[in-house]
Amino acid sequence: MNQIANKSYLQSQEQLACFHCGEDCESGPVYLSQKPFCCEGCRTVYAILNEHDLCDYYALNEIAGISQKGKSKQAYAFLEAEDVIQRLIDFQDEERTKVRFYLPQIHCSSCLWLLENLHRINPGIHQGRVDFLKKELSLSFSHSRISLRAVVELLAQIGYPPHINFNDLDDTQKPLIDKTLYYKIGLAGFAFGNIMLLSFPEYLGINASSDSTLVQFFGYLNILLILPVVLYSGQDYWRSAWQGLKQRHLNIDVPVTLGILALFVRSVYEILSHSGAGYLDSLAGLIFFLLVGKWFQTSTYSKISFDRDYKSYFPIACTLKDGNQERSLTLDKVKKGDQLIIRHGELIPADAILIDGEAAIDYSFVSGESEPVNTSIGQQLYAGGKQTGGTLIVEVSKAVSNSYLTQLWNEDAFDKGQAKGEVSALADRVAQFFTIFILSVALVTLVYWLPRDVAQAVNAFTAVLIIACPCAVALSIPFTFGNLVRLLAKRNIYFKNIQVIEALTKINHVVFDKTGTITQSKNAKLTYEGRPLQKKWQGMIKSLVYHSSHPLSRRIFEFLDAVEIVELDQFEEVKGQGISGRVFGQLIRIGSVEFIAGEVAKSGLRQQSMVEINGQFIGTFIYHGSYRPGLKNILAQFKRWAKVSLLSGDNDHERSRLTPLFGDAKQLHFQQKPAQKLAYIKSLQEKGQKVAMIGDGLNDAGALRQSEVGIVITENTSNFTPACDIIMDARHFDELPKLFALANKALWIVCFTYFIAFLYNIIGLSYAVQGDLSPVVAAILMPLSSVTIVLIGVG
Repeated sequence: MNQIANKSYLQSQEQLACFHCGEDCESGPVYLSQKPFCCEGCRTVYAILNEHDLCDYYALNEIAGISQKGKSKQAYAFLEAEDVIQRLIDFQDEERTKVRFYLPQIHCSSCLWLLENLHRINPGIHQGRVDFLKKELSLSFSHSRISLRAVVELLAQIGYPPHINFNDLDDTQKPLIDKTLYYKIGLAGFAFGNIMLLSFPEYLGINASSDSTLVQFFGYLNILLILPVVLYSGQDYWRSAWQGLKQRHLNIDVPVTLGILALFVRSVYEILSHSGAGYLDSLAGLIFFLLVGKWFQTSTYSKISFDRDYKSYFPIACTLKDGNQERSLTLDKVKKGDQLIIRHGELIPADAILIDGEAAIDYSFVSGESEPVNTSIGQQLYAGGKQTGGTLIVEVSKAVSNSYLTQLWNEDAFDKGQAKGEVSALADRVAQFFTIFILSVALVTLVYWLPRDVAQAVNAFTAVLIIACPCAVALSIPFTFGNLVRLLAKRNIYFKNIQVIEALTKINHVVFDKTGTITQSKNAKLTYEGRPLQKKWQGMIKSLVYHSSHPLSRRIFEFLDAVEIVELDQFEEVKGQGISGRVFGQLIRIGSVEFIAGEVAKSGLRQQSMVEINGQFIGTFIYHGSYRPGLKNILAQFKRWAKVSLLSGDNDHERSRLTPLFGDAKQLHFQQKPAQKLAYIKSLQEKGQKVAMIGDGLNDAGALRQSEVGIVITENTSNFTPACDIIMDARHFDELPKLFALANKALWIVCFTYFIAFLYNIIGLSYAVQGDLSPVVAAILMPLSSVTIVLIGVG
């Protein structure tokens, strides 16, 4: 509370500023704890925060609150209707509900802090997370302790009523550019044009003494025009600079704000003292061009914001049930009413109703709970759940929610916790160094010129502060790396974030999985060796593998094409080993040597996918792998600058074929279980090596997560792979080395843009310190420098 006591608010003889929102208490203040409030609404919000010891909200920002004056209390009774609740929520189980709200009132760090501490107001709320750019709040709460209606009413009570519009409920994307930016640009442009018009006599060299009264009137009019520009259009720069100074951090807006202040004070002084016309046209132009530059940066950034939607992070097809046929369907084509087939281990791509099968859904990606949830026919299944039982048929009840599936990809549970890359850290250091350097040069310039020419001193001082803004340095990485991610996404190669690019440049050891990664199902050959397969056995085998999404299971299913499938009594899969189930009451098992017992040791058969029925060994399906085109060339390119290894769960019968490709038999490791793959990656890292693991995402999750860069090669599968960093369409497998080459090229471009920014600032400063560069020209050049960096990055 000591911090609250130190909070300053305006006070005059007639009016006080509201402690909550800072607005004038025009009709007389209402008090609570000796603090003035402009209305009952603001006082109520303060009372709630004070009761729950959340008044640090006011310490973070002096005018943190949102005015409640004139706001009517909304009725939220409609949020008790079950159909409305189902349309709004993202996920719900027996205890927990997840929902996202668009809160246009979010504007500062205080908002973020309060909304992420809602659990301190109501313990029924588990967690809140704010996406500041999208102005979205993701909430997880216990619906047995607090209802959805009560959550919304609480948000409205503290000044953040959610924007709920049922007309566009299924399309909840919000514009990334705040409309207030357009208002600020419009106001600044209007003032800039009119101030220039009123300054025409000065431009034409007309003697002010010929009509001093008119000149003074125009000067006062210019002051009136510039005030809303400085106070409203330029408020983001004031706020940002003040927040940085409060945290003892010199951000890039500090020199810009000082330039605005210097121009404003000097101009107002000249006009009021009748010693000159001031530089208000330059000031209005400065803010106008700064805002135009900001608009360009924001709009471009939003367009190349790494295509963060479900098509980017889930380049996978689901299986559509079309009558008695099955066909692959990309997620962007899934619509309400479609019937989908979900096999064991597959992700549910959209909210759906279960219409057939026994659902045992793992919602750990969504709720953190790993215990499977059994769901009955007719009940709701939520996007992001993974089926751990047999095959399901579901009917889509809500279109694929791109932002929600993206949220799954970005869950903290799958964050590898990578430290900020060296280049990103360098950008932070460079930006801070620039700010200190700019301030020093500006002060030296001011001290030098003041004794000689005051007007020249102000011009030179402000020009230095404006021309040398380090915005270009801050923009280089997001625009360059972001554009690369955008371009790769068009080729079905999807990066989790731009930090992955930096990680790629440091890799010195590339590890490959075998089945499904360097081998392909297309052109591959499958044979069977063992006892003759009776038709009944074939039907049992096909019915079992139908429920598995493993590439070998899919090949066996196609191999037994003429046989019809029947319903299973049960299904179970042991990851990396095999599958089992009951058909007609008989137990059938298909898998590896560790999984299958019986007569395997005596058979002498090559062991790949062995079949056992009721404890009796039947035979083996042998997969003759067909390597992906260009594998030899890919490995040759990697071996020029990195070590290459192979980790395979299969036996070593293909060692002789792979040794010439990898060049060293010691780098080939067969019969590796998932835990052994993970241990191998750790052993390489303990030796100081930076590892890229390339797998198919099925049995490689641990290794993919542990590696510096995990790359999943996907080929018509709907397995969710949250542990990876890059998802790559198998059709572009031959472009793997290009990813690393492009990452290094992008890094070179960033360094080049740093050099361009440095050169630009040296040239600009050389003119600015001499007073040969007017502030308005500097204001034009500064955003142009940022545009140059953007064009280099996206070119």
